[in-house]
Amino acid sequence: MPYGSWWRRHKRAFWQHFHPASIDRHISIQKKYTRMFLRKLLAEPSRLREHIRHTFSATVVKILYGVDVADRDDRYIALIGKVLSVVVAFTPGKYFVDVFPILQYVPKWIPGAGFQQDFETWRTAALEVKTMLFREATERVGAPGSSLYAEDAGRSVIAQLAERVDHETREAAFEEYEIIKNVGLTAFEGGADTTFSTLQSFFVAMSLFPEVQRKAQAEIDFVVGPNRLPDYSDRDALPYVNALVKEALRWQPVLPFSLPHSTTEDMEYSGYFIPKGTILMPSSWACLHDPEVYPEPGRFIPDRFMRDGQLDPDVRDPARFAFGYGRRICPGRHFAEAALFLNIAMVLYAFDIASPIDDCGKPTHIEPRMTDTMLM
Repeated sequence: MPYGSWWRRHKRAFWQHFHPASIDRHISIQKKYTRMFLRKLLAEPSRLREHIRHTFSATVVKILYGVDVADRDDRYIALIGKVLSVVVAFTPGKYFVDVFPILQYVPKWIPGAGFQQDFETWRTAALEVKTMLFREATERVGAPGSSLYAEDAGRSVIAQLAERVDHETREAAFEEYEIIKNVGLTAFEGGADTTFSTLQSFFVAMSLFPEVQRKAQAEIDFVVGPNRLPDYSDRDALPYVNALVKEALRWQPVLPFSLPHSTTEDMEYSGYFIPKGTILMPSSWACLHDPEVYPEPGRFIPDRFMRDGQLDPDVRDPARFAFGYGRRICPGRHFAEAALFLNIAMVLYAFDIASPIDDCGKPTHIEPRMTDTMLM
């Protein structure tokens, strides 16, 4: 979406519910689904990846729409999975139409125009998800604008946004509803896929660097004690766990080239002339693996962010790069960091994470390997 008033209206609607001061509203739901994740992990640890996917998807759907998803084979999650696959289209050069824009006018049956079918599938899925989940969120609490709220459903982000729509003119109301639907879908895509990948990297790191795991568990045991799970309110008292979250964002960044940006005017930077319409790809990976800033960047070392037992504010914060740049920076970053902290702290409290055991009973070494898509 190009920058302008339409984009700003979307950003404003999103930010109302995901700015730093709003995070406390969502913590109870995040904790609920994190505890469910622990139970799933205890019962079926071999389905780790599926459990992570379900946990983040279910959390975001509940917060956005007030909808509880099924434990398995949920229709919402399956449908949204189709929408999430659109991320491959953000890889510049993936389709010929990136290089030859005129192809957008070619019928889909012409050789080289197969992208038309992909785009049509994504558009159809996105429209269905936007419409269906919006209807679910608003019908649970009465008609949009109604004050007859079921307490739980009425606190969903979409329901609250819909309640504020001014019905003075039909055209204005239609625009507001379209913004709300778009915000819901974008929030899900941004929240479910990125944290999903980062938490997978955390599990890999714990199996490869057991000394880090033991140190984090010792801090949790000291601060939390044996009789309760860690809570978000413990965050300030767990600096090493916070450092571990930072290192999880840095070690295997989910978006190594961030998202492509496009220049809106001619500009000059460091002696380079960059014409309007140029695609720019920030190398977040290079920034997060700069050995001058992060010695031994290939190793998982949360201590790099610590000094005298506390977080060191002088060390470059990976969040500056992991969540994008400028006015396009991820507006849900505070929500994501809270989710990562809760999941990592609770998992370390409840479990030991080790390498898989082979048929002879010996640990097998895991080699971190990433997918080759835009979002890794």
